[in-house]
Amino acid sequence: MLTAGVDLAPTDERTALATIAWSRGRAVLRELAVGVPDARIVTAVRNADKTGLNCALGWPEPFAALINAHRDGHTASLPSKENGANWRRAMMYRATDEAVRATVPGVVPPSVSADRQGHAALRCAALQAMLARAGQDVDRSGAGAIVETHPAASLHRWGVTRRYKGRHEGLAAALADTTSGWLELGAFAPLVATNRDAFDALVAALTARATALGLTVRPDADELPLARIEGWIAVPTSDLASLP
Repeated sequence: MLTAGVDLAPTDERTALATIAWSRGRAVLRELAVGVPDARIVTAVRNADKTGLNCALGWPEPFAALINAHRDGHTASLPSKENGANWRRAMMYRATDEAVRATVPGVVPPSVSADRQGHAALRCAALQAMLARAGQDVDRSGAGAIVETHPAASLHRWGVTRRYKGRHEGLAAALADTTSGWLELGAFAPLVATNRDAFDALVAALTARATALGLTVRPDADELPLARIEGWIAVPTSDLASLP
């Protein structure tokens, strides 16, 4: 099996790509690069069995409805004085964001509609269109060629850390130590240790493997329709030792 991981930024310069080749009890990091254009990502997705994207695959459905109503000059449902905070929260966070917040302590995905994450999401929307044109099954729930990942959620579930931001060197060392018996980083080890974008791409590729094995949380029947619109973050359900 071949899995890929992409840490998608608004620009090529901060976008990273990782590719892992899997065999029984062993995994080899075949590719790790920073400064990756869309065309290279499309090729990686086409070659991989599963690709993890560290970027929101969609926007909150209530937010999209609000924007459409605003565009058409319709009067959207407005918040009352009592429910203003809840109304704004529904516009800011997707169902999957709320699910991660509720199940992974200390992990709060950023808002794709009210945060700078929106810049990367715009690029991701165009990338999804490119992938669809290339014949890839683009299912935002994670059932197709790509799946949405969140490094902090994956690392927390794998027991690597409970605090993600600001501790890159320690996280990289902890991940390398935890996977040392089966994951070969080879010449890419220094890049994993020193570059956050490359590290996040590696985590996305590992999460893609977990998804391919059925070892991540999937949306249930009630959640699936919205997940196909908004996206669904793949949160691992087992430890790293289950991957090789």
